[in-house]
This record gives sequence, C-alpha cells and structure tokens, in this order.
Amino acid sequence: MDDAVRDYIDAIAPEHRPLFDRLHRRVLEAHPDAAVVLSYQLPTYKVGRRRLFVGVWKHGVSIYGWEQGRDGGFTARHPELKTTKGTIRLRPDDAAGIPDDEFRDLVRAALDGWSRRHRARSSATASTYRWVVSVGWCRASDSWRTRATVW
Repeated sequence: MDDAVRDYIDAIAPEHRPLFDRLHRRVLEAHPDAAVVLSYQLPTYKVGRRRLFVGVWKHGVSIYGWEQGRDGGFTARHPELKTTKGTIRLRPDDAAGIPDDEFRDLVRAALDGWSRRHRARSSATASTYRWVVSVGWCRASDSWRTRATVW
C-alpha cells in the first residue's frame, strides 16, 4: 500500500473507519494479491485489469467500479441499500446487518476474471476477424519491423 492510500485511510472519520477497515479486510481476504493504490482520489484495489474503488463520504462508505451484472447478486439480495449502476452506498447501520461472506462474494464477483458471458463474446469476436502479420525491413530505422493488422 502506498503512502497516499495510507494518508487517505488515516484521515477517515472515526465513525466510518470500522466499516472501511471491514471492507478492506474482505477485499484482501478474497484477493491477497490485490494492489492497493489511490486512483481518482479513492483507495483502489487492482487485480489484473479489474478495479474496485472504496471511498468514504459523509454518511458512510461507497463501493464503486464493477461492470453491470458483476456484483454476484449482492444488490438483488439487498434492495434496501442505495445503489446505482456500479455503485453501492453503505451506511454503517445498513452494513452491520450484512454478513462478511456477502461482502467477500461481492468482491470476488467484481474482481475475478472474465465471466462466462464475456468469454463467449470474446471467442465469437476473435473467430470473426482475420489477423495479418507482415515483417519487413525499415530503411529509416535500419531494422526489421513487424506489423499486425486486423480485417
């Protein structure tokens, strides 16, 4: 964890720090390899190309940044929470009634690899295109150049 993230965490109001720490622990339990950096002025958990942002606001903690449908059913199981596309706002009282396993499952769904739906779309797309690779001598740089083109 870099110093900017540590400074952010140290500045969290005492009434929201336990909830932030609880979510932080759930992320690191689900993904011990997650890099924790500050991005968009928020602590951000990076696993491969996936990102999960956890930010503190005046009434609680918000979780941001997953693709639609990649919350593991969390928002459907908790309609009482204030949510928008890719965002969950948690007040400490609301979060107190949610088991840790629920948060761990949310983190796994948001940060794990491509879903079956994305894999199917990616393989269909890959088979539609043809790749052409050409190799040639470049006089300007006096070296071989490789170019890949998609049609």
